[in-house]
This record gives sequence, C-alpha cells and structure tokens, in this order.
Amino acid sequence: MDINEIKERMNEGRIYDPGNPELLKEQLSKLEPMYDYNATRPTELQKRIDLLPEMFAEIGEGSYIEPPIHANWGCSNVHVGKQFYANSNLTLVDDGEIFIGDNCMFAPNVIIATGGHPVNPELRSRGMQFNLPVRIGNNVWLGAGVIVLPGVSIGDNTVIGAGSVVTKDIPANVVAVGNPCRVLREIGERDREYYYRDRKIDVE
Repeated sequence: MDINEIKERMNEGRIYDPGNPELLKEQLSKLEPMYDYNATRPTELQKRIDLLPEMFAEIGEGSYIEPPIHANWGCSNVHVGKQFYANSNLTLVDDGEIFIGDNCMFAPNVIIATGGHPVNPELRSRGMQFNLPVRIGNNVWLGAGVIVLPGVSIGDNTVIGAGSVVTKDIPANVVAVGNPCRVLREIGERDREYYYRDRKIDVE
C-alpha cells in the first residue's frame, strides 16, 4: 500500500498500518518543532510563541501552552482557535484531526486521542490503527486529567470535570463529569452568582 493510500485511509477513519516507513519518516519530521518548544527555558516566552505556528495546523492569536506538550504528529493535525490556554503535560494523539475552538482552557494532564486500535486481536497484533476526529467547541474548560476519546464532540461553553473520561458526545452549556462522562447539570442562573460552591462572584 503506497503512502497516498495510507493517508487517505488515515483521514477517512479506516484501518491502516501506521508503521509504513515513508509515513514514519514524515511523522518524525513533524516532531522537531515540538522538541524545540519543550526544550525552551522559562524565560524564552517569545521563542515559544514563535514556535507555536510552526507546530500547529492552525493556532489563533493569544494562544499559549505550558510545556511539556506531547503529540504523535507534533500538533500538525491540530486546529486551535484564539485565546486558548493549556497547562502542562497536554497530550494530543493527533494521528487524526483535532479541532479546538476559541477561549478554551485545559488543566494539566489532559489527553485528547483521535487514534484507536481494533478490538480484534489479530489486527492489533499487526499494529493496525484507525483515527476519528475530535471536535471541541468555544469556551470549553477541561479539568485536570480529562481524557477525550476518538470521534467525540464537546459543545460550546461546557465544563468537563477533573478525571472524566469522555466516551460520547457532550452537548453545549452543561457541566459533565465521570467515567464514562455524563451530563451533571446545565449551566444556569446560579452560575452567574456563584463561581464555586457557595462563593459569590465579587467582580464585574
């Protein structure tokens, strides 16, 4: 199977062999800018900002990620909106495409996976893989240690609680938690008055 057919299968969610030598060569080249990013010193903020557009398929103005960041394809299949912030140890299994909207916030140790492997043990023993895109809307907050699985979509303004494993689509404007992640409640009027439990909002 030639490289073009493999890439077609990658992008269509079909099973393919990720160990193709040509594919691996291209993948390794995409990891170089991410390596440079992770090797920056704390005082080299501008260098980090300059490297981000080299790493990502798209990344909007005002976006920033605390190193280290880990990504199978060096973030080259990741599309990010404006004012995105991710804390340290963000892991992006970006063999497939990942779409992240504007004003999103990710706590430490978030994992977004587009790649999976067949349950069939014979196919797995051959290293076969498939990819399904992940889509995250605008103004989404993922808590610490959240895991988002292949093919999942998360709607605008939604909060995913720490430690959740998101196995299915989550709608907009809700708080969702758990393993598997489920909707706990809608975001409502009380959230305009309280920012955390019984703590009242005291800023305009």
